[in-house]
Amino acid sequence: MLREEQLVKGIHGIGTEVLGPPVSLSSGSERHDRSSMTQSSWGTGEESSGHTAGIVPTPRDIADVLGIAPGGKAIRRSRVYRDTHGIVSHSTSWIPVELAQAIPELAKSERLKGGPSLDLIARATGRHVVQRVDEESARIATAQDLDLLELKTGTVAAILVLTARFLDADGQLLEYGVDLGAPGRTRRTTSDVSR
Repeated sequence: MLREEQLVKGIHGIGTEVLGPPVSLSSGSERHDRSSMTQSSWGTGEESSGHTAGIVPTPRDIADVLGIAPGGKAIRRSRVYRDTHGIVSHSTSWIPVELAQAIPELAKSERLKGGPSLDLIARATGRHVVQRVDEESARIATAQDLDLLELKTGTVAAILVLTARFLDADGQLLEYGVDLGAPGRTRRTTSDVSR
């Protein structure tokens, strides 16, 4: 019973504090869509901080997505999105390392100027996103997830993991985004349905 109570507390908040009604979680896909319409990837009331970047060895799961050998180099960009409720998500973009030659700022630990990474890639190389593959899953936060989401060590929390593969016209990967949604966040999708 204790484990079940811990899971419920982890889903709704930290310890015995309750976050209240679930709050929406923006995904990398939504930020990409917003950017193409508004030139800004932020949602209403959102901001980002803790921008870090560099060329790093890739873990096995990321290497598989990028189509390179484990430990092969890639550009890794990370930041934290926040709104008035707190952390929305920890977001990481994995970008093929060869794009650092055309766009050196992708590997610099600072907020990008001139739009999100995919906009910079399109302007510098002429390669535009023509297909996006989104996946959503849920898991109990790992110790690393807790650290990235600024949660106390030992917290039991369910989180959403949202990934997006952004592909060009040749089916080549331009970017792979991984968002870790903070506990208490939900995903909402609205579709127009015709009869």
